[in-house]
Amino acid sequence: MLRPSGRERASGAVPAAREAGPYLTPAQAFDALYAYCAPALVRQAYLLAGRRDLAHESVERAFQRAWDHWPKVARDPDPPGWVRAAAHDWALSPWHRFRRRYRHPEPPPPEDDDRTLLDALLSLPPPYRRTLVLYDGVGLDLPETAAETEASTRAAAGRLMYAREVLTERLPELADPEELHVRLAELASTGRTRAAEPAAVRGGSERRARLWTRTAAAVTVVLIGSTAMTLHTAPTHYVPPVPAGETVRGVPPRVAPGPLSDEQRELRDRLRKALLDGPERLTPLAR
Repeated sequence: MLRPSGRERASGAVPAAREAGPYLTPAQAFDALYAYCAPALVRQAYLLAGRRDLAHESVERAFQRAWDHWPKVARDPDPPGWVRAAAHDWALSPWHRFRRRYRHPEPPPPEDDDRTLLDALLSLPPPYRRTLVLYDGVGLDLPETAAETEASTRAAAGRLMYAREVLTERLPELADPEELHVRLAELASTGRTRAAEPAAVRGGSERRARLWTRTAAAVTVVLIGSTAMTLHTAPTHYVPPVPAGETVRGVPPRVAPGPLSDEQRELRDRLRKALLDGPERLTPLAR
């Protein structure tokens, strides 16, 4: 099956958590949610991504994110839906194509019909593929499917009809929705679907949180150090820059005074011998 409780609508609470009683630690509640949802989410992510390793990674990352935001997830009206949306987002991320580990295709399913169905699914655009898996695989109704795919109900209905047409062209027997649901469940169940242990997922989330905390602390220390160094070495007042020298053309060069004439030398001698004050210094001589 593609959802924990089959095709029927599941109630908001996790069965394991209800049986354990109202007094649960956060780790116990998380482990109950993980045990309830993880196997089905791995199968759903496989239909979306077409890779088993990416499906397992998507579910682990979704639950690690849920553990990081556990108070919010625990109070959410639909914790399985919260984790499902996170897992589907990670499985359909377009950035996986640039990762080295996902450059080579995974071995296809052994059955011819399963390979044809998987190829038809992967040929659909991601929003159409997700709409089909949620409606015909998981069993959500159309408004819920539209809300989870962030589309209007009319747009979700159009995507669903187009996706069904594409699959029916490849496999005509899938025109029956019940048959399509069964075939999707069978395809998702091929191969290894065992998820990681919840304690390992919580540990990975906590290690990642510690790594991000240390990285943020290191970046903060570097910023503080660079700011302090800048304040210590920066000038305290504005010093205008000295403009570069320029060549000025058209100005005559400075000429040093030449030798004195006889008349100039005679005048200089008389001035040196005359009194420093008196009428001779105040009244000019008539010539």
